[in-house]
Amino acid sequence: MSQAPVKSELWGHPKGLYVLFTAEMWERFSYYGMRALLVLTLVAATESANPGFGMSDADALSLYGVYTGLVYFTPILGGWLADNYLGQRRAIMLGGVLMALAQFTLFAATPHSLELFYVGLGLLIAGNGLFKPNISTIVGDLYPQGDARRDSAFSIFYMGINLGAFFAPLITSTLGESPDFGWRWGYFAAGVGMTLAVLTQMLMFPRYLGDVGIVPGAKRDRELSGGVKQPLSKVEHDRLRVILFLFVFVTVFWLAFEQAGGLMNIYADRYTDRMIGGTEVPAGYFQSLNPLFILMFAPVFSFLWIWLNKKDKSPDAPIKVFTGLILTSIGFVFLILGLFEIQVSGKANMMWLVLAYLFHTLGELCISPVGLSLMTKLAPLRLASLVMGVWFLMPAIASFLAGMVGAFSEKADQYEFSIKLAQSIGLEAQYSGLLVVFGGVAVGLLVFAVILWLISGMLVKWMHGAERVQQ
Repeated sequence: MSQAPVKSELWGHPKGLYVLFTAEMWERFSYYGMRALLVLTLVAATESANPGFGMSDADALSLYGVYTGLVYFTPILGGWLADNYLGQRRAIMLGGVLMALAQFTLFAATPHSLELFYVGLGLLIAGNGLFKPNISTIVGDLYPQGDARRDSAFSIFYMGINLGAFFAPLITSTLGESPDFGWRWGYFAAGVGMTLAVLTQMLMFPRYLGDVGIVPGAKRDRELSGGVKQPLSKVEHDRLRVILFLFVFVTVFWLAFEQAGGLMNIYADRYTDRMIGGTEVPAGYFQSLNPLFILMFAPVFSFLWIWLNKKDKSPDAPIKVFTGLILTSIGFVFLILGLFEIQVSGKANMMWLVLAYLFHTLGELCISPVGLSLMTKLAPLRLASLVMGVWFLMPAIASFLAGMVGAFSEKADQYEFSIKLAQSIGLEAQYSGLLVVFGGVAVGLLVFAVILWLISGMLVKWMHGAERVQQ
């Protein structure tokens, strides 16, 4: 069976790209809408005006880390199932249905049944594993090998991700953080978003994607090799080695980035002056800053990479990742500066959080869309979705560690080294936890950035020109 996409185009790309854009937009609306509420729902007192589950910060952040870790771990299983049995399209549909059911389960569970809430989280984890790696793989399959539009396509697709992520907290937090509605109605809105993602697949995929993603990759690979399973070539082995090396550095980036839904969410809720005039901005609204900045700056980065490429000065992927690590580290410096204002006035100006999200976003734009595109260039056909699953395994491990790191902030002031570190720069002991976490992450990013710079030449050699095919 062929794997040719539908030929009709819009603005220089197959129309199927924009259909995938729409499906991913609604799925990300669902995910980020729910993420903006999760920790706040867990720590809300059971007897408050807007009751939650009454967990401690440490327990809630640890659960957040386990949940997000599993969300990003299961794509490696979903990718394997799609490559060998389901095909990407069936996997995406099944995953979408599971996630829609999951969001409505969270709606039913909150705030009365923590056990049912766990069931909803489990369904989200399973559904995401089937959905996430396979829709990204299909984006790459719309283009022949070496098509220069592929990087641009992932930039457009990435904007779809962040368009959904931008609007999600504005709606789910408005509902969820209001005692007039309650947390559960935020999850209901997320469920509506996921339902729209499923409807997009049912109504538009057959028309605009043709048979792309229907036949499992392993079967297509055997067909192309005359029915005989061939061993991986030296070039394929080298390219897989690049993925393994980048695994470490991208994982470090996601460990830092995933503080957004955990400790940075608490920073916004408790330590940030959120008053504008006489109105208090919901803490969850800050979760929209990252996707807003993505929408603002993704076209700039897309143009920049194309412009540099025309001048034959485009940096290789490892150098882009290096740049992303540096920018993300700078973002945490702003949060540390905000601690001094908190110590004086009790609250930090919103400016510090906005600047942190801005630099985290600039770092993300150097790493995430670049990495998504790179995985489709480096992966052997038979392992396409599995390798994309490996890409999502990076934030899986990082998210689990991020939860542990964030949870440490609550008890860091019990340790002498934390107290002395805070006092050495003029901060009181009560802020030592935030200092140790934000400062430690910033320093760690810088250290790994230097290491990546030193080995970047070796990695580019192992890529065997994967980024410059037919350019």
